[in-house]
Amino acid sequence: MNPLYHVTAMSTDDEGAPGGDGAPSADGADDYHENAEQSVIAVDENDEEQGLVNRLDAHTGDGTRHRAFTSMLFDEDDRILLAQRSPKKRLWDTYWDGTVASHPIKGQTQVEATRQRLEEELGVTPDQYDNLRVTDRFEYKRYYMDEGLEHEVCAVLKATLIDTSLDPDPEEVGGYMWVPYERLHEHPRWYRQLRLCPWFEIAMRRDFE
Repeated sequence: MNPLYHVTAMSTDDEGAPGGDGAPSADGADDYHENAEQSVIAVDENDEEQGLVNRLDAHTGDGTRHRAFTSMLFDEDDRILLAQRSPKKRLWDTYWDGTVASHPIKGQTQVEATRQRLEEELGVTPDQYDNLRVTDRFEYKRYYMDEGLEHEVCAVLKATLIDTSLDPDPEEVGGYMWVPYERLHEHPRWYRQLRLCPWFEIAMRRDFE
């Protein structure tokens, strides 16, 4: 095993059940999609609000540009915490993210949304990290096979974990690992077995430009 990182896999006793991102059931029938009950914030290229759009509609067809965030957690040795997206995710399932990504709701700041998702997905509470802040913002559009797409104005947030204890939700996280951040960027071939989420790859590349 590569001594530079160690994968911690998550498990669930209900692995075949429909997930929150509308994973198909074993018989191929369409399952209820909770995203159809949610909205995201449509934005222009400057991240100015343009109203609300159905979350499922925003991620299918040609999509709708909307507000999002990706948050990177580091330890005090500048290792980044990568989290594997659950196999139940509809888009980029089992890909590795750094560390969480989602969409703020109406009236919620990027920092507030990040705090919520860190606790929900990884059991990380605000007393475990310091200096959570927005460091970058970019627009991108990527398609995922024939399943859907992301078209987002994505804010990048960073924080340093003082207490690295985790309590991941297996419905959201398939596994996690700590990886030297600069090494991950400079030597991608060493980590080519990891399929990285496109928004994280963009954020990391911009970090080192």
